[in-house]
Amino acid sequence: MESTSPQGRVRVEVSPKRVRAYLGSHLVADTKHPLLVWEVPYYPSYYFPVDDVVGKLVPAGTLEHSPSRGDAELFDVEVGDRTVPAAAKRYPDSPIPQLRDAVRISWSAMDEWLEEDEPVYVHPRDPYTRVDVLGSTRHVEIRIDGVTIADSHQPRILFETGLPPRYYLPLTDFRLELLTPSSAETQCPYKGTATYWHVDVNGKRYGDFVWMYRSPLPESQKIAGLVATYNEKVDLYLDGELQDRPRSHFS
Repeated sequence: MESTSPQGRVRVEVSPKRVRAYLGSHLVADTKHPLLVWEVPYYPSYYFPVDDVVGKLVPAGTLEHSPSRGDAELFDVEVGDRTVPAAAKRYPDSPIPQLRDAVRISWSAMDEWLEEDEPVYVHPRDPYTRVDVLGSTRHVEIRIDGVTIADSHQPRILFETGLPPRYYLPLTDFRLELLTPSSAETQCPYKGTATYWHVDVNGKRYGDFVWMYRSPLPESQKIAGLVATYNEKVDLYLDGELQDRPRSHFS
């Protein structure tokens, strides 16, 4: 259901998944009727029915205003011997009726989130996002500043809803002498944990430009050990034809 407020649109749906949030070993919330709330276009947040919040909600004495959701009351979350300041919020007078009896718990404030019995990372999985990984024999060449950094005839192409196709190539199809390991890591709820390399070309370092999922989540197993880069930031030739650089929030 999409709700219209005076300042914008917020999509709200009831998810059929059981969702739990933990702080250490302590259960904070457990519901079989979570709300998926698209506060931003890219992915949803979880809201819990207030009766399904196990942790103690202690008023923090502050308010937070959202143009679309109204005024939120902030709460500290107490469970066991742990207290997380301002980790929950409620919109009791929201112009969006579904939110009035729901509690939003900060994702980053919790130590563990479960959808059914499986951990999920970064943010809730969007039911409208799909990841397809397809094998291909198309010729992929990647250049930075006129220098070819990768050349492959055996890509696996990852199609993810809302993002440009990503071309995952064998590591040996990259010029390894141009890559320097980075300490950076990122997590994706659909793919898992990525590690990165810098690319050094013509005396310039391009930080965290290529990445690998060494042990991806089950739905993305076919990219295990393969390397990709941002189409938005390189010159990518597909079957000899230079591709337009796509626009995304990674641009």
